[in-house]
Amino acid sequence: MSVLSGELRRYVDLDAAATSSASVTVARAVQDFLPWYSSVHRGAGAKSRYASARYEQARESLLPFVGADPGTHLALFTRNTTEALNTLAFRLDLRPEDVVLTTAVEHHANLLPWRRYARLRVIEVDTRGTFTPQDVIAALDQHPTPRVLAISGASNVTGWLPELARIAGAAQARGVFVVVDAAQLAGHRPIDMTGLGVDALALSGHKMYAPFGSGALVAPRHLLARGEPLLVGGGAVKAVSFDDVVWADAPDRDEAGSPNVLGAVALAAAAHELTSNGWPGLLAHERSLTQALDAELATVPGLHRYGPAAGDRLPVATFNLHGLPHALLAARLAAEHAIGVRSGCFCAHPYMARLLSLSQEQVQQFHRDAQLDQRHQLPGAVRASANRTTSLCDVAALGSALRAIAATPEQGTRYRLDEHGDYVPRH
Repeated sequence: MSVLSGELRRYVDLDAAATSSASVTVARAVQDFLPWYSSVHRGAGAKSRYASARYEQARESLLPFVGADPGTHLALFTRNTTEALNTLAFRLDLRPEDVVLTTAVEHHANLLPWRRYARLRVIEVDTRGTFTPQDVIAALDQHPTPRVLAISGASNVTGWLPELARIAGAAQARGVFVVVDAAQLAGHRPIDMTGLGVDALALSGHKMYAPFGSGALVAPRHLLARGEPLLVGGGAVKAVSFDDVVWADAPDRDEAGSPNVLGAVALAAAAHELTSNGWPGLLAHERSLTQALDAELATVPGLHRYGPAAGDRLPVATFNLHGLPHALLAARLAAEHAIGVRSGCFCAHPYMARLLSLSQEQVQQFHRDAQLDQRHQLPGAVRASANRTTSLCDVAALGSALRAIAATPEQGTRYRLDEHGDYVPRH
């Protein structure tokens, strides 16, 4: 419903890069499993044995989904990509003098865990928000050689896709451990870890049609076979006394506590659905969505796009409308046109600072305003993101809504800032 007019409208979900809706297939798989839901491992009852089998089947199914070698790699279940990368950063036993090579494109999940344990060397971006394989190679060849290359498979801000094959191949040739944040990539493109030369990969179910808070880390077996886990507790051990502990074998040692069995079932169902439906049809649909987004946004007066305008990209568009705060634009799309988008810096503050051309003083002011909870003062943009469930009609609705908003800037006075710093209709 349009909040301002009271007119019923069909909701248009263009926030897929944040969270994708659960697919019917995934929901059905979870529903079918629910009567058998039980704690896994070591239970003697039929429900526990069945749940344990489904949980381990789900784990095994993730390896072919990302093109991992079952003899080399192992899949851990985590809550999300963030937990997966935190787990990996801890398990790599990095030292403060070690260098982790990463990029200005990264989501915070692929920056903060590495910064906690090692020094960052950052590959900068050009005015389009991209970098080249040559930029990565130059950074790889700086002294000291990085221990890790941590890179996004696809930008959650612009949908840009780095040339992973060339980049990972160059890192592998130099003995650098390659980590890919595949949170945005996994639901949109087929992945071949072995073919790409990727050592470890993290993904989230909620960005690929699987709710219930499950993600995965796919990493080398030998890395997970030794050392202490990040999280400790029940299930991660074979024996405990007040003075000693015998850790469980992998993968159990890195999955302390009662696991999210429903999330694992959902994630496996989503992976199976993506591969069984066939990638060619999905890729063709996404190309048409990207082209439609480009065409619609090009017709909006005063609209400024961020990121590359050509090349292979996910159906994601980030933009601002001249004279309108980004949060107000998002609020108007929701309240007047029933279109759900996201506004802000999308958990990629360094990248957005570069796309917005913020000066050092503006970045410092950003931090001061954030510390004071002045949300309405924070820089940012609006992001519209689509996936296989998005129709061309949805994209057309976005274009129509943006043109209407651009033509009626005075309607912004019908909104106010609430106690949280969000724009809401006055009435």
